[in-house]
Amino acid sequence: MTYQPGERVALVHTTDPHTLLRPGDEGTVRRYHPDPRILDVDWDNGSHLSMCLDAGDRVRRAGRAGPPDTGWQQVLDTLSAAGATVGRAAAQWWAQEALGGRAVGDVRPAARRILAALDDGDPAVLDGLPTADPYFLGDDKARYAEAAPPGAPAWQELTAHRVDEARWVWCGGFDDAVTDEVARQCRIVLHPSGDDRDLSHLHPDRVRLGGPGVFAGDWAWTPNADGEMRVPVGFAGTLVDTWNGWAVFTCTRGVAEAIVADQQAARDRYRKHLAAHGVTGVQQDRLVDESMARMRFDGDVVDVDETRVHGDPDAVERITAGADGRYTVMGRSWTWIAVHPYDCDRIAGDLPDPVEQPPRPAA
Repeated sequence: MTYQPGERVALVHTTDPHTLLRPGDEGTVRRYHPDPRILDVDWDNGSHLSMCLDAGDRVRRAGRAGPPDTGWQQVLDTLSAAGATVGRAAAQWWAQEALGGRAVGDVRPAARRILAALDDGDPAVLDGLPTADPYFLGDDKARYAEAAPPGAPAWQELTAHRVDEARWVWCGGFDDAVTDEVARQCRIVLHPSGDDRDLSHLHPDRVRLGGPGVFAGDWAWTPNADGEMRVPVGFAGTLVDTWNGWAVFTCTRGVAEAIVADQQAARDRYRKHLAAHGVTGVQQDRLVDESMARMRFDGDVVDVDETRVHGDPDAVERITAGADGRYTVMGRSWTWIAVHPYDCDRIAGDLPDPVEQPPRPAA
């Protein structure tokens, strides 16, 4: 992605721990150095902090400065959308080679690596994506003729500045669409059901009290056929507390039923394992009960019997739904952890969209 002087940008993230700039602050591009990928910005708050894009600083394009020329701005918006259409198509073709039908083997590791590179601005990956060169002038006239809306100025009427603007905005739309579409394709690959939403808000490091997450027992990690450690099923819920460092979460009735079913499936797998080694009958029942709790729904109550697990006749728990109808299943007994949705083969429950944060009040 490239930038031109006069372009408006907004801060997304900076690694500078001392700056007073905050995400959402806007400024005007003064200069862009493509080789080291350093962006010089005159920020509206008076700061002149440069953005080191290869070192983790990130910005996004913002509105144009000064009173807008609405007619010309409409032309630029249309050109940007046209560039985005071509960029998405280029990204989809690229993804077929890297992630799709023409890729070989398990593409999930590649999808994770690409997503991380997009977040970090890693040139080792970004430089391999399709890109539109804003310094190549040969396609300007044809692009403008194809994409400019009805009523736009004729090509020969454009000033040199507007020719440059038209080229840069088309290329910017192309490049932005490429990164967005590549990220979407990666998310489709990684999500158990092909969900293309951005689920970065559900990363375990971002799960906060009162917020959504995907949870599993710390014992759940299992190697798949390729030796990759995976979580067979994750459970969607809301983190409400921690217990000795472990997660305590609430969930819907449907998710609670999935937890009960998963526990029964684990007991069945252990029972088959014992049978394969010649352990049957009463001895088999005893070993299964000593290893894992019995769980079942009794009406609206989750009945958990761990009497043989703990050797305690009183180790029986009956879990009822709270006033909100949500269950806390073994919240302060089992070692639950937050896991990334992309590490799960299946997810029980619905994953929420990120909550819109209220705008930061002006200082």
